[in-house]
Amino acid sequence: MVIMPDADVDTTVKALAGAAFGAAGQRCMAISAAVFVGGFERWKQPLLDVARGLKVTAGFEPSCDVGPLISPESKARCERLIQAGIDQGATCVLDGRHVKVPGYERGNFVGPTILAGVTTANECYKEEIFGPVISCMDAGSLDEALQIVNGNEHGNGCAIFTRSGAAARKFEHEVEVGMVGVNVPIPVPLPMFSFTGWRGSFAGDLHMYGRAGVQFYTQPKTITSKWAPDDVAMCASSSKSATGSSVASGGRIPGLDRVGA
Repeated sequence: MVIMPDADVDTTVKALAGAAFGAAGQRCMAISAAVFVGGFERWKQPLLDVARGLKVTAGFEPSCDVGPLISPESKARCERLIQAGIDQGATCVLDGRHVKVPGYERGNFVGPTILAGVTTANECYKEEIFGPVISCMDAGSLDEALQIVNGNEHGNGCAIFTRSGAAARKFEHEVEVGMVGVNVPIPVPLPMFSFTGWRGSFAGDLHMYGRAGVQFYTQPKTITSKWAPDDVAMCASSSKSATGSSVASGGRIPGLDRVGA
């Protein structure tokens, strides 16, 4: 996700928190990295305020905002990648590794976690954490942000948050991912459009949903035929005998001129 300096703060941080921490970050289109054009500092406190307000508890509890990870192994992997990011120079602005959930002390919980100062060299960026963790990166310009996005081996989707139509149009045309969002954090399309991942986010020869999905389930039949003039004349003669109708002038059957005979 790319965040421009002109983006609305309240709308953007709520969208980012929901996309990064919702479903405990365990969905393929969860936002795991955000590139802040102009720097993360002015966004830090608003994002912290939203993240700290999220309730971590069992998924079936009515007050739940962030549920548990799917297994102890998933929790351990998430915590390992958080620590790897810190060891490699990232700053842990909000650490959710030691969250306590009353009544569910043995649950696989990791609270919302924010890592700042992340670079493309960090393991927490290169590996999909699949947990409620957002890696915050800095870029000096939209061009630099695009270089970061396009330099990633994966290309499922990416969004930009901005009030500038020019910035949005540049992003739409130059970003090298299959699904693009403009002020939409998780740009998964409706079923009539294809689920269009690129590069390392795509396997096979057809995408899901939409026209490509219909094509996948379509079995084509191709028929190639040739008729000699004598066969056509015989067909015309048979038709005249059976119906008593006459052949059009010149011995041609009506309609043949429309099919190229």
